[in-house]
Amino acid sequence: MKSHNYFVYITTNPSKTVLYVGMTNDLVYRLEQHRENRGKPETFAGRYFCYRLLYYERYTYVQHAIDREKELKEWSREKKMELIKSENPYLRFLKADP
Repeated sequence: MKSHNYFVYITTNPSKTVLYVGMTNDLVYRLEQHRENRGKPETFAGRYFCYRLLYYERYTYVQHAIDREKELKEWSREKKMELIKSENPYLRFLKADP
């Protein structure tokens, strides 16, 4: 049986002043899209240059990933930063290596 991968992720801009929460089934490709869209006003991530990965979680079931994305989007910036720092305490930009 084939295993499915879904990712909930948090990206930021180079100066780490804006956070973006998203969900995808192909993290590497999605980050490439964010990078290509940087500076484009049509999307939030593009408008605020949110293409640098800070955090991600992997899920097998799409509904779990969707639910988690919705949960994180409701969180305050402070709470998101606590989550990020629990896995990435120095806020280093990560490589998508699922």
